Amino acid sequence: MIVVHTIKELQDHLNEHRKSARSICLVPTMGNLHAGHLQLVSSAQQHADVVVVSLFVNPTQFSANEDLGNYPRTLQDDIDKLSSLNTDILFAPSIAEIYPLGGDNTTHVHVPGLTDILCGATRNGHFDGVTTIVCKLFNMTRADVAIFGEKDFQQLAVIRRMVRDLNIPINIIGEAIVREADGLAMSSRNGYLSKLERKTAPVLYKTLLSVKQDVLNGQNDFETIEAHAKSELAQQGFKPDYLHVFQRDQLRPAVLGDKELVILVAAFLGNTRLIDNLNVNIA
Repeated sequence: MIVVHTIKELQDHLNEHRKSARSICLVPTMGNLHAGHLQLVSSAQQHADVVVVSLFVNPTQFSANEDLGNYPRTLQDDIDKLSSLNTDILFAPSIAEIYPLGGDNTTHVHVPGLTDILCGATRNGHFDGVTTIVCKLFNMTRADVAIFGEKDFQQLAVIRRMVRDLNIPINIIGEAIVREADGLAMSSRNGYLSKLERKTAPVLYKTLLSVKQDVLNGQNDFETIEAHAKSELAQQGFKPDYLHVFQRDQLRPAVLGDKELVILVAAFLGNTRLIDNLNVNIA
């Protein structure tokens, strides 16, 4: 595996691959890699000849009260994990390499509508930071394919809209959520949980399963279902941010007659914000 830290190094290597007509897949990450990330890399190897993993803790997607300073940085461990998968290139740039004039003085990409709901309603500017860095990575790599985890369901929808609206020639693939044995969705932020909180955390997924069963049983008063589920989470020690049943493709509140749904949840457990989602298909 080649490890590069500058855009020029990255592009020089990728240009050599393009001369041989090799296809390129990008897996964007913020590092602190777990089995879910590694599944993305394994999937990427099935979709392209060359896999580029980017590792960049992007400051522009963190607000002032979020955990940028404490976000785990485990570069050597990440290198070891990616090497074991025979990853082709790891791109691990500095902040100055990505934002030479600073994050506040760079051009930003904004996707309207989709970024104002769910996580966007409480994380001001978060998705502008995401779309800006992802667009920059797409331009730096000129990848044919990019793979994102479906755990960040809204993020995936926002990136797909950005690609469509800006006519970026790249294929976006969503990879299914990877879960721990007890159902908790794998996330770098799970490491922030105390031992007691870690025992409680799987309740989030169990709540999604309960809501799914209610919907499949024919209950269609979605607001009542959502309110009951949030109440149950609060009783278990969570501080719910949101829990909604949405129409999956348009990412809007579900209404009677919708068949392809997604249940989306975000909740704090202690100081850790967890997110998860679950698809529901109504026959």
